[in-house]
Amino acid sequence: MITIYTTPSCSSCRKAKKWFDNHRIDYREKNIFNIKLTRDDIIMMLKNTDNGFEDIISTRSKVFQEQNLDIEDMSMSALTNFIIANPSVLRRPIIIEEKKMQVGYNEDEIRTFIPRRLREIIMCTTCDKGNDCDYKHALDIYFKELQEKERAGVQVA
Repeated sequence: MITIYTTPSCSSCRKAKKWFDNHRIDYREKNIFNIKLTRDDIIMMLKNTDNGFEDIISTRSKVFQEQNLDIEDMSMSALTNFIIANPSVLRRPIIIEEKKMQVGYNEDEIRTFIPRRLREIIMCTTCDKGNDCDYKHALDIYFKELQEKERAGVQVA
């Protein structure tokens, strides 16, 4: 299941959620101001980064600047505790699914979360139009397949 860490006032968060909604891709939203982040949440984020905390912390955030912190001088435990106490230091949105993660909204990069079947249709491997298939047509085919599965009582992931 895809998890999106968001805040209500973040326009990039709204764009990401709208993208998933438009593609009928299920996700679980975690508003970082309404739910308390856990160590497990932060560890899941860090597992999917290339540069550790640098990839998920906004060093330009007001709280981070006021504290005059240096990521390099802090232990993992101290940084984790700091994020739990000050979730506004996280870049947003943070989108995670198993081994995939995206920080921020990028219209091209977010496509890594497209389900395999839709990806096959987009690549025209099974499309009735062959190479003339466009993205909208591929979505139409995919959504039609989803509806047929739902009508047949098949659980759609």
